[in-house]
Amino acid sequence: MSKEKLIIFDTTLRDGEQSPGASMTKDEKLRIAKALEKMQVDVIEAGFPVASKGDFEAVNVIAKTIKESTICGLARAIDRDIDGAGEALAPAASARIHTFIATSPIHMQHKLRMQPDAVVEQAVKAVKRARRYTDNVEFSPEDAGRSELDFLCRVIERVIDAGATTINIPDTVGYNVPHQFGQLIHNLMERIPNADKAIFSVHCHNDLGLAVANSLSAVLHGARQVECTINGLGERAGNAALEEVVMAVQTRQDLFSCNTTLDATQIVPCSRLVSNITGFPVQPNKAIVGANAFAHESGIHQDGILKSRETYEIMRAQDVGWSNNRIVLGKHSGRNAFRTRLEELDIVFDSEEELNSAFARFKDLADKKHEIYDDDLQALVTDANLVAENETVQLISVKACSETGEIPTASITLLIEGEERSASATGGGPVDAAFKAIESIVNSGTELTLYSVNNVTSGTDSQGEVTTRLTHEGRVINGQGADTDIVVASVKAYVNALNKLDQGSDKGHPQLGEV
Repeated sequence: MSKEKLIIFDTTLRDGEQSPGASMTKDEKLRIAKALEKMQVDVIEAGFPVASKGDFEAVNVIAKTIKESTICGLARAIDRDIDGAGEALAPAASARIHTFIATSPIHMQHKLRMQPDAVVEQAVKAVKRARRYTDNVEFSPEDAGRSELDFLCRVIERVIDAGATTINIPDTVGYNVPHQFGQLIHNLMERIPNADKAIFSVHCHNDLGLAVANSLSAVLHGARQVECTINGLGERAGNAALEEVVMAVQTRQDLFSCNTTLDATQIVPCSRLVSNITGFPVQPNKAIVGANAFAHESGIHQDGILKSRETYEIMRAQDVGWSNNRIVLGKHSGRNAFRTRLEELDIVFDSEEELNSAFARFKDLADKKHEIYDDDLQALVTDANLVAENETVQLISVKACSETGEIPTASITLLIEGEERSASATGGGPVDAAFKAIESIVNSGTELTLYSVNNVTSGTDSQGEVTTRLTHEGRVINGQGADTDIVVASVKAYVNALNKLDQGSDKGHPQLGEV
């Protein structure tokens, strides 16, 4: 007997981006969308087209590029939102419009200031308008987890009649617990007369740490789409983590009467990509994608693993993209070996010029590190992708001095629109001094709100990946840099953020709505 399909709806590029500080550029969104497509994600919610010009352009370019996944755009139950989504999604091989309106008493009274009857009519009108653009329309009653059951049944029955093909039940504020949320899905599917004409979906937030548990409970009670994000990224405490939902269903096929069609071996690479782009590191003990997820230190555990892997591992590390293999490349390795290994890692360059630039960076790294691992190559390529085509600020040199009993100093030389400019400064440490020296040159008027350092591999010669977050007049700008010298990596990250600021490539977070 064949299993039913569980549709995976990824909203990393929409709800995930609403995490404070996780704003992504159009190019970064496209890179993640390509990784999601490679993972065979069914539906990619590419953004909220009406939120900004940048969001519209990102959804549009993803719709033009991605062919194997359905591309979705979010829209409030407002004409201009729906029309904007329809226009942005027009080039998609497969498009979906996801429209929503709040249905809980607290939202209707305090946020919408609308009577229930008016909410129902607005929802029906929105679905009918969305159907002008596509037959694939999803409707969400926002804050369904705190809505009255009778009213939910009423509005859902009406929107299905209006043409909604997917009904998404959001636990918008993460209020529900698993047995309660699963029962809600069961009750809706039992009580709504035309429930069989739509796929029921869930979108759970993690405010109480129950997003994955609530999602799985809903699946056990009949939901056949789960909305989730890579690494659990999302508003406040985040969303249900895609990797946890997918692997729970796949691992416990004795319980679930459905399964996904995802290529789970792409989970770890996609997790790393999202982490690198957003600057949100994955905690070591994070399920599935954390560095310690398949690590064993206890002697009892090690003994068991050596005798039989299944004693302490319920899934294979290789099945989600981890590997014990490593590539040993060094300064004597040639361009072909470099290209071949990157292709094996699913990294392909658009031009020989990009390959040559990455190879030059590889040679520089090989002079600093004895062994270069796959993680190093991933970081190297990510660092190369951070170089903007029209950089107005380029790093020429860094000199930092830190000595016991002396005040740390740093000297920086930058190339700004073709003119070399230098400055020196002191600080609490060499990184602080370097940032102050940069600011004395550029005077950006920004505030540094995050400085994060993560090692790429183990060992004292590991590359350090640095994320900086600058804020300026309400905008949030993330910068990244990698180098074996942590001061250089830090300066690269700061300069990368300054270039994004100058180009206006990042945006703030206009919170137009949430499901």
